[in-house]
Amino acid sequence: MDNQIETALCCSDSISQTCVTISDFSDEILLNILRFIPSHDLMLNVSQVCRKLRTLCLDKSLRAHVQLHKEYTANDDAVKQLLKNVSCDMQALNLSGCYWLAGSTMDQVTRYVGPGFDLHQLSAEGKSALARLQELKQTLLTPSYGVVPCCSALRSLHLYLEASEGWREAGGCAQLMVGQSSVPHYQNLRWFSARLAPGEVNRTLLALYLAVFSMRVPEGLKGLVLSVPGPPPPRTVAMTALMESMASTVGNTVSALQLPRTCLDGAILGRLLAHGSPEYLNFSRCSSPGFNPLHVLLSAGCDLTPLRSLNLRACGRGPLSESCGKGDEEMDTESVKALTECCPHLIHLNLSATHYHHASGQDGHLCGTLGRFNALCSLALPVCALAQSPPAPMNIQDSNTDLSSRSLLLGLKKSTRIGVPTYRPTTEVTVGQGEERQDRGFCIQPLLQGCPHLVELELIGAGFSSAMPRNEPAMRKDPTACSWSYNVGDGELAALGGMKFLRKLTLAHLPGVLKGTGLIELVQGCKDLRSLSLANLGSLKTMNYTQALLEALSNCTQLRDLRLEQPYFNANAAFFEVLSQCHQLRRLCLVSRHGIFQSAAVAAFMKSCADVIMCHMFMGGTLVACKTLQKTLLDSFSISRPALSVVIYPLLHEDLAQVIRGMPLCHLDEITLFKSRVAEEPMK
Repeated sequence: MDNQIETALCCSDSISQTCVTISDFSDEILLNILRFIPSHDLMLNVSQVCRKLRTLCLDKSLRAHVQLHKEYTANDDAVKQLLKNVSCDMQALNLSGCYWLAGSTMDQVTRYVGPGFDLHQLSAEGKSALARLQELKQTLLTPSYGVVPCCSALRSLHLYLEASEGWREAGGCAQLMVGQSSVPHYQNLRWFSARLAPGEVNRTLLALYLAVFSMRVPEGLKGLVLSVPGPPPPRTVAMTALMESMASTVGNTVSALQLPRTCLDGAILGRLLAHGSPEYLNFSRCSSPGFNPLHVLLSAGCDLTPLRSLNLRACGRGPLSESCGKGDEEMDTESVKALTECCPHLIHLNLSATHYHHASGQDGHLCGTLGRFNALCSLALPVCALAQSPPAPMNIQDSNTDLSSRSLLLGLKKSTRIGVPTYRPTTEVTVGQGEERQDRGFCIQPLLQGCPHLVELELIGAGFSSAMPRNEPAMRKDPTACSWSYNVGDGELAALGGMKFLRKLTLAHLPGVLKGTGLIELVQGCKDLRSLSLANLGSLKTMNYTQALLEALSNCTQLRDLRLEQPYFNANAAFFEVLSQCHQLRRLCLVSRHGIFQSAAVAAFMKSCADVIMCHMFMGGTLVACKTLQKTLLDSFSISRPALSVVIYPLLHEDLAQVIRGMPLCHLDEITLFKSRVAEEPMK
């Protein structure tokens, strides 16, 4: 390269003469750029720009794999035209989550499938295509096998069972739909996962899918993931045979495992782990008397370095000596400490739905222990895990104690404050107060320093239950807060602002938050926050952090998803005016048992934020007012936003469960229904 570098003369003339446009790029560079453009924009818009781009858009590398997943701007006409243009070259099509497409559009995609689908009516070409299929993701809204019996070469099967109880009322699902009695083929199966919606119909349907395993278990099954909400089902003959086969197969290292509590025991799990540690383990609520999955994991004697995702939700070492609630368990901190030495590459860890009470004189705080997980990206903890001292003596009747009313009297009397200390933001801190602020966030610092790449954090009060149901009436009684969680307030929230890479944050049931001033400093430090979920902060008898919330939202310039649940939250004009400044916002969910909304403010917000495609509000107000606003929003914005989902309904209405069943599953699962999401899914 000697003598081959020339010095460029930077002057206005040379710049204008050597201006490079995108049309001057090579075809290879342009093709790499075009791969990042959504398929429908590529084929219908970019291809119309010029002759060169039109030619490049015809390249088979861009047309073979069509990705429309969550492309909310693609309307029916665009999708139909796209499918018409690429039908000859298309090899893979992803339409998952495209709930807004019309039935006629879907018929164009799957012309051989229609109402009353019968496997025996499939054409020879259709059966041949299904017989070659190796991976299938199937959502079932009716009790049936779907196309699984035709897919004899399946290696990966992902089921989403969403049948409603209406099918059970019509005669049960022991008898499958007409034409669906063929038995599925699992000879080549390497991955089986099933996620169920609540309801006995889906449990029965899962049992039918699993019954095949009682006759023959496929060799080399690497992944078994069963998510069954509600009470755990009894262990069936098929499940027993499946677990025995997986545990007995020599050299078969399972990559992912999640089962209901009744399907796991120490002996089976120990034998299965003896073959090697999976990358994903979900033991959520699997702890039972005499069986602690974490103890079994640590004593299995296997190499745990492959483990990347571990869910220990509600898996403690037994009830607390001073119980905070029925069935509440204490975190096994010694086992967690041992875990840090065995699993240096852990990325996702869920320790929620347990209690951690740092005893005085105890060596090291939990946050310091967790700081050893240097690769950790997502973490779920109980709120009391951030408390570094026992609660001060105070008369806590329940979690609804109005702490803010007493804070208003600060400075007006000389008596010593008993209970939750007051936090003041940086601008108001004096020298003495600064020391107090540093002490409040001191225990959190080892976690922030040891896990600098945390992207997702959940702080959920042990025993917290959302008022938003799925198939049950809305919760009318607020859960009791752990007494230690009263020592986690604005000071701790401000300290969390040190997580510079945080993208997703969930804060639920923090009774120690007085004015929410710590929330302001938190979002100012976490400038790239994309998803924010707040539930039951501070007092539950009043909304005591309204002003801080508004100021915090004004700093959330990158926010995409917002979920807010508070018993007395009012969605007024001031709230929506500030929310309109979040120009990146896509989805909004508000849940408030006694809150009200201003229809004109909601309409103005939706007009201002043109990218919002989901507005779900479950609050107070009359059914007529809710339906009127919902119709107004849909009539005004549906044409310009084809994927718009608007559901506005009284939270305490008896028909709410039926309304929820008709909502888009992607929004319902990802934001509307509150749940812990850390380490809930196998890593992609």
